[in-house]
Amino acid sequence: MGSTANGETHPSLHSIHWFRKGLRLHDNPALLAAATDCHRLHPLFILDPSSGRAGTNAWRFLLDALRDLDRSLREMGSRLFVVQGCPEEVFPRLFHAWGTTRLTFEVDTEPSRDATVAELAERHGVKVIREVSHTLYDTERVLALNNGKAPLTYKGLQSLLASLGPPEKPAPTLTLEHLQGEHGVVDWVSHDTEYGVPTLEELGQDPTEVGPHLYPGGETAALARLNSLMDRTAWLCDFKKPETEPTSLSPSTTVLSPYLKFGCLSVRTFWWWLDEVYQGQREHSQPPVSLHGQLLWREFFYTAGAGIPNFDRMVGNPVCLQVNWDNNPQHLRAWREGQTGYPFIDAIMTQLRTEGWIHHLARHAVACFLTRGDLWISWEEGLKVFEELLLDADWSLNAGNWLWLSGSAFFHRYFHIYSPVAFGKKTDRDGAYIRKYLPVLKDFPAKYIYEPWKAPRAVQEQAGCLVGTHYPQPIVEHGAASKRNLGRMKAARAQKGNKSPRRRPPHRPPLPPTGENCLAHAPAAFYSVAKHRENRGELSRKRLFSLPRPAAAAGGKAIIPPSSATIQ
Repeated sequence: MGSTANGETHPSLHSIHWFRKGLRLHDNPALLAAATDCHRLHPLFILDPSSGRAGTNAWRFLLDALRDLDRSLREMGSRLFVVQGCPEEVFPRLFHAWGTTRLTFEVDTEPSRDATVAELAERHGVKVIREVSHTLYDTERVLALNNGKAPLTYKGLQSLLASLGPPEKPAPTLTLEHLQGEHGVVDWVSHDTEYGVPTLEELGQDPTEVGPHLYPGGETAALARLNSLMDRTAWLCDFKKPETEPTSLSPSTTVLSPYLKFGCLSVRTFWWWLDEVYQGQREHSQPPVSLHGQLLWREFFYTAGAGIPNFDRMVGNPVCLQVNWDNNPQHLRAWREGQTGYPFIDAIMTQLRTEGWIHHLARHAVACFLTRGDLWISWEEGLKVFEELLLDADWSLNAGNWLWLSGSAFFHRYFHIYSPVAFGKKTDRDGAYIRKYLPVLKDFPAKYIYEPWKAPRAVQEQAGCLVGTHYPQPIVEHGAASKRNLGRMKAARAQKGNKSPRRRPPHRPPLPPTGENCLAHAPAAFYSVAKHRENRGELSRKRLFSLPRPAAAAGGKAIIPPSSATIQ
């Protein structure tokens, strides 16, 4: 039994806080609820290796974040308990073993097991507390304001949010003070054996497949990255996502998207620290292109994902254009592996596969190439690849952006098609980006770096790369393919309301083209704290900040939607 301040006794509270996203101590109201009047707290993460399509880079990011979270809890005498298995099977065993009376977790807007787990907990006499903190607003409340329907335009969402006022302020950071009533004693030696964070090998992942460790996972890394941007006041205020460069050899955006996706960084914390920066300046960029605007794009797709049935697929999705996409495994494989014969497309896919992150405009280029631009392959196939390869692959954002960029929903200027040759040249005429990620082409003259198949054989020999031998011929001819696909898209839009089309059977790939531009492919992907304990645990302005950016259009103009991350 425990006692209150006035001496009354009450049953001891044994809490489990279930981490899924929200892998942080700052702005985590569900975690604070678990710690309130708690006699014993078990911070829990359930690893289900059988779920999702995350690749090795994404798994490494997640394990980084879990180790970082465990270190932060250890500083307060607690630990993170990592258990492998299915939540429906894990929870009954833990409820019994730990004598659990309360379960807390962050609301998940994606298709999840929340309702099943809540019912399971209640059957075991465990009280359930759910808190909203992964989004700026409660998506259920936003949907209710719109008669249960998701707004289908950015302005429509803005109108709804205006009636709700600004987002809630972040909750205080969990500190040792919050755990003073907690009497759990952790045997750290046995804990590491039974509940420690596993290795990649223990999860069946090949550690030799990971790329360079450019973006370590965790709350500590997230806050450090954010903090490094906080002194860049002019950059933050001038930020306009469509004006950033997809071919920059170092990111021209914030690369906060993986940290927001896993909840290592609170979106509300980002919003309010950014608001503080804006308040101190006479002028700053505005939504939808500003950083606040990018966070609202994130909110837009989260709301859409929560309110639209079958959001991540074509069939049964009421907002998705029904299209007879081709079934061409050879082209899909070439796109995924960066073997389309279009250096700009292949360099993007190589960066994605090795580093787990690409600029939002690069995402646009390869997504358009795969779908309505050149290959006429379903956006669902591209979504799967991004889900596997991207560190910031977020269910709602990934699906929403593929719907947008394929011309299947939200975006109606389908006649804007990214050129796999001209678009990259806009910001990198010399091809430095291509030379970095496709070293086989590094010695080609700038004249041919985007179209090596046009180089005379003598030039190819001097560059040490024969097209068709050391690097593939283009798998399609961009001019002809894009013209044909434009007609197909017009036809599909003219037939709205027809029955869902069937996928076409596989066919043999055409002969290599000899004309101008050509192919494209895409990526995919999966799901730390510095010493920042001050003023009731709220984060100091001296450390925090970073995000991804919107989208661009075909040949030149930026369109404005975010890309797979909306805050890269």
